[in-house]
Amino acid sequence: MKLYSFDGIDATLDFVPLAGRRALDRVGLKPSLEAWRALPFEVRRGLVELGEAREIDLAAVESALAGLSIPRLDPAEDPNPLAVPEAVRARFGASRPISDALWVSLTPIDRYALAKMADRAKDDRLAAAYLEIVGQSALSTHLAPGGGARMVDVSQKPASLRRAIAETRVTMNEEAFARLEQHNAPKGDVLGTARLAGIMAAKRTSELIPLCHPLALTKLELELELDPPSHAILVRATVEAVDRTGVEMEALTAVSVAALTVYDMLKGIDRGMEIGPTRLLGKSGGRSGDFSR
Repeated sequence: MKLYSFDGIDATLDFVPLAGRRALDRVGLKPSLEAWRALPFEVRRGLVELGEAREIDLAAVESALAGLSIPRLDPAEDPNPLAVPEAVRARFGASRPISDALWVSLTPIDRYALAKMADRAKDDRLAAAYLEIVGQSALSTHLAPGGGARMVDVSQKPASLRRAIAETRVTMNEEAFARLEQHNAPKGDVLGTARLAGIMAAKRTSELIPLCHPLALTKLELELELDPPSHAILVRATVEAVDRTGVEMEALTAVSVAALTVYDMLKGIDRGMEIGPTRLLGKSGGRSGDFSR
């Protein structure tokens, strides 16, 4: 059950907590404090749980209060999930910044709570709400309010085509490159194995990089091109997905693991191989816009 410390309401639910208010606002019902306290505790608790959900079951809220004489108002929508409302931004001010990226990463009940505080709270309560809901997250969306890492909530972002291209190089001595060209490396097919390793790694990026979201990749091309004058292999990955977050890490992971596989398969010939530079060449899709070198 979602209860905020700054709201000053405990588990007895003698007062209407913000999650309960969100559920009631969405259906346009405003019970008096007496009417709220007259409700059975399990009904009050149920309304709070409905109000903290990502999507409120409006029919369930109506059903919980069916038959009661409660004043009705116009139903209120949740705050815009994709951008900080100007009234909220202005009320919290420059000393308590809320970026659009942070706003999107918050849960609907957290956005609702901040909007409510911006609308009516006194300065001390406003500051307490900011500290509890935003806190260290103002420094990075990957930080929880109280510090420590967290995965960013991207559920409110619209799914769109995301694309990224990354590359790296593996440079080796003449003997190792010759064995590679002649397909007689001791461990077998270097290029084929590296290509498969890179593809497999990209599909498992979320298991390798903390806080990455698991994505359903729709396209993954991994090219390994020989550069004889430099005794090097150019590794390039193109990754696509229709999702709510980018695929840059998948592309970078693909080329990195492919390069490491090349090293592993040829290290018996040349332990001085060099990998890199590894870099993102371009990305497209999402709110941050396009990037290219």
